[in-house]
Amino acid sequence: MVGGGTLLAAGPALAVSDGSTRRHLSGAEPLRFGIVADPQYAPIEPNLRSGRYYANSLRKLRQAVESFNTQDLSFVATLGDVIDRHWDSFGAIMPLYDALRHETRFVLGNHDFAVAEDDLGSVVPAARMDAPWYDFAKGSTRFIVLDGNDISLFSTPAGSERRALASERLARLRQSGAPNAQAWNGSVGEEQTRWLDERLGAADAAGERAIVLCHYPVYPPNDHNLWNAEELVDLALSHRSFAVWMNGHNHAGNYGELDGRHFVTFRGMVDTPDTSAYAIVTLHADRMEIAGFGREEKRTLRLTAVT
Repeated sequence: MVGGGTLLAAGPALAVSDGSTRRHLSGAEPLRFGIVADPQYAPIEPNLRSGRYYANSLRKLRQAVESFNTQDLSFVATLGDVIDRHWDSFGAIMPLYDALRHETRFVLGNHDFAVAEDDLGSVVPAARMDAPWYDFAKGSTRFIVLDGNDISLFSTPAGSERRALASERLARLRQSGAPNAQAWNGSVGEEQTRWLDERLGAADAAGERAIVLCHYPVYPPNDHNLWNAEELVDLALSHRSFAVWMNGHNHAGNYGELDGRHFVTFRGMVDTPDTSAYAIVTLHADRMEIAGFGREEKRTLRLTAVT
């Protein structure tokens, strides 16, 4: 794939349905899908201080694909940071997904933009996405994919309006002493926030359960969280359809719960020389079961009814 394309507009793709007949959650068959977070591939030496073995992610992802292919899954989602740096890294790791027999879904991470400035506008298609944020339905579950790089210091060229806004947001956050006031975090812009509110409202009206997929966490408080994490948590909790926020970015993993809703941070695949990290999630009417592989944890999370 060739870089240097025109910068894409930061707008959502149209919602996509799987075409299945809508059923109430209590009568639905369990929904199963795979999760990968932070492969961060690059053909470089490992960072022994951080414990990240970038080149080994090709082997780990290949093994995860083989494992997913033995399962009956609706899709497999990668929660950002497919690469660590350099445009050519996309060309090495993305073809591994061609061996996956399941539908693939991608989320944008901060490292996915660690390319030359001329290539920033081509990151979205390189990650096999039609738009930086979008949603799709699987039965009675609505998946909402967010772009936490929307307003950041790295996703748009220097001198752009969004880069200037990111500088302002980060400066204000640093003045407050917030631990997530880090240049390697980002935030969701106003247009995308309005869209999230609208999509959660649509899920409310349809009696759907909504799961948000994002690269960045928003809860519990952490130095990896989105700059506007509190705003997004309040928005999500105001919708009865919202059930789970799933993300990567914090490679150590994390978990929090608010008002019966869950915030799950999946561990990074790139960490350690040999042990991988990925998961298979089974969504039931009353619970979500996460089967972790390698470093990823096993969890059973109770879900509140959607009325």
